[in-house]
Amino acid sequence: MSTGYTPITGSGNTILDKIVVQKHKEVLEARQNTPIIRLEESEYFHRECYSIRQFILDPERTGIIAEFKRASPSKGVINSEVFVSDVTQDYANAGASALSILTDQKFFGGHMEDVLQARPLNQIPILRKEFILDEYQILEAKSIGADIILLIAAILSPEQVAQFAKLAKSIGLNVLLEVHNAAELEHTICDDLDAIGVNNRNLADFSVSLQHSYDLVNLIPDQFLKISESGISNPATIKDLKKAGFNGFLIGENFMREKDPGAAIQQFVAQLK
Repeated sequence: MSTGYTPITGSGNTILDKIVVQKHKEVLEARQNTPIIRLEESEYFHRECYSIRQFILDPERTGIIAEFKRASPSKGVINSEVFVSDVTQDYANAGASALSILTDQKFFGGHMEDVLQARPLNQIPILRKEFILDEYQILEAKSIGADIILLIAAILSPEQVAQFAKLAKSIGLNVLLEVHNAAELEHTICDDLDAIGVNNRNLADFSVSLQHSYDLVNLIPDQFLKISESGISNPATIKDLKKAGFNGFLIGENFMREKDPGAAIQQFVAQLK
């Protein structure tokens, strides 16, 4: 593994830098308020997680990881009028293979309580969508009923990715590694991953281009699920991405910006058939 790779954070000027600073503060506070032993005593900590591979590849489902997201730094408030319990059930009933639930409050309007509310109502995997910088957050994810964690190459060293993925697997969680370019992929790939997602959104400036997915799909080893993330708003795009080799598709704002996200995913899925 080369030592020439460094995460893109560090200038202090980007939204991502601000998120990372805030997240370190939140983790410190969470550790003080809720010790690890309390996390391990939660009702969900010892449950068996749903398999992301099984649900993404299920021919009866769509491969879509449907996201519940109230806001974002780039778009502001997206939808604050709907309930996580309703939307996630609608997503699952429409054929979503998994749910992505934002738990960052300051920048995305989410909360861990959203996962806790969705968990007993849904029998498909839940991704805790979070900026993970500390092992504590991985234990936290398991304790609230998540099945999948997200590791973002742009904010982690290769050593951290490997360490965090190993811990996640040891407690039964699925691991999705998110990359944005070939350098991130090359330096952070490791065996303890289940899926590799290509984020079509640049986390430094939030610009979006699907070309990132097409550029990287053949560089991802076939042992991993291949997920295209962000910027997908047309069912035809999913058909093209499938032909290119992708198994899954993370879709957030396209559904959430509609008044009724559940109806939006139903209409979207109908066009996939």
